[in-house]
Parts: sequence; structure tokens; C-alpha cells
Amino acid sequence: MPDPYIRLAKPADEAALSLLDRETWSPLHAVQPRPQPPYRPFFSERCGPGDHLVAELDGVVVGYVRLALPTELACNAHVRQIQGLAVAASARGTGAGRALVRAVQDEARRRGARRLTLRVLGHNTPARTLYESEGFAVEGVLPGEFFLDGEYVDDVLMGRSL
Repeated sequence: MPDPYIRLAKPADEAALSLLDRETWSPLHAVQPRPQPPYRPFFSERCGPGDHLVAELDGVVVGYVRLALPTELACNAHVRQIQGLAVAASARGTGAGRALVRAVQDEARRRGARRLTLRVLGHNTPARTLYESEGFAVEGVLPGEFFLDGEYVDDVLMGRSL
């Protein structure tokens, strides 16, 4: 199987990314309820195409990662945050998730970041394992921060220097 191709998102990716976001929804990583029609646009003024990297396999969008500023504060402008990562079920095991995590680190550096952070639910072992294998470390835990699917779930803060 070919390696995933990673690129910046384009406005034309809106429909594919919106569908991917809905199809990959899971209580394993989502704190919002399952999306219901009418669906909100995938891109917004806050996070547009330039804030997303997409993974393609054979010309088909199979994943994305969202890169954002964690705050609007000038004193925090050296930090970027992963605020979403999704890979289609059909593309799991192809290296698309790992390629996106590596590419987003490169993109954050290119944008002048010195740190990259993220939040991940404590019970999301696959995501935590991927992030740890790519150099992220747990920097804090908010115990029982979310009540999801009948259980209290930790919010795990992870980060790394770039």
C-alpha cells in the first residue's frame, strides 16, 4: 500500500472532511453529542482550510488533523495545539494517523511554534499510544473532567517541545 500523502486542506475538501468527521465520531474521543442534521460546516472563521492537514490514499481524503493557536494571547503565540485528529476506519493501520502527527509537528515548526500541545481523553488508549510514540508526554490530568456514555473520563493534557 502506498504511503499516505499529506497536504494542506483546500476549501473543496469541505464535504469530504465533514463526512469523515461524522463517520469517525465515537465516545472514545468525542465530548460533543453525535452530530445530527442539519450539520454545521466543517470549516469556520476560527479554523479554516489553512488550519488543517489532510491525509490522502489513492487521491481519497482519509484523515485530517487540525492545528490551532490554543489562545489569542501574544504571550502564548509560540504554542500550537492539535484540536482534532481523525482517520477513516478503512485507512486505520496504513500509517495515516502517524503521518498526520509527524506532518503537523513540521507544520507547527514552520509556523514558528516552539511547543505543540493537545488534549486526549484518558480512555483513548490508541491515540495516547500514538502521541507518546511521537514524543508527546503527559503534562497534566484533569480527573473525571467529562461524563461520557455513563462514565467519568479524565482529560489528559499532553505536549512536546519542537
